[in-house]
Amino acid sequence: MNNIGLNKEKSVELSNQLNDLLANYQIFYMNVRGFHWNIKGNKFFELHGKFEELYTDLQLKIDEIAERVLTLGETPMHSFSDYLAQSDIAPVTSITDSEGTVNSVLESFKTVIVKQRALLRASGDADDEGTNSLMSDYIGEQEKLVWMYSAYSG
Repeated sequence: MNNIGLNKEKSVELSNQLNDLLANYQIFYMNVRGFHWNIKGNKFFELHGKFEELYTDLQLKIDEIAERVLTLGETPMHSFSDYLAQSDIAPVTSITDSEGTVNSVLESFKTVIVKQRALLRASGDADDEGTNSLMSDYIGEQEKLVWMYSAYSG
């Protein structure tokens, strides 16, 4: 058992999945930060503000995920080269239009939601209520954001 009473092996597995999620969140965050800075066109004012809200939320989740890895007794990934090597979300450059940026956001949400559902199942199996609750909260919030961004893009 680890310090919070969970099976050590399962905690290591969960931490590995959380580190993978962390890497994806970091690239997602940087992409959205770039969209915020570089958005152009007649949707600028709407999306500039929405992207700021989104990257601020992503930054909070990045911290929570890293702290959850620490809580499980492991070390969070913390180098950008590791994030790039691990992430399924690719860095995005040169997209400044509303359609391209929103489509990228939607694809990134799909990636993290799938990973969070896998973590939800694994954390349930490990009796890890902390990780389970975190993933459940993220999924519920993000499914609504997917609906809203999808409705926005038509």
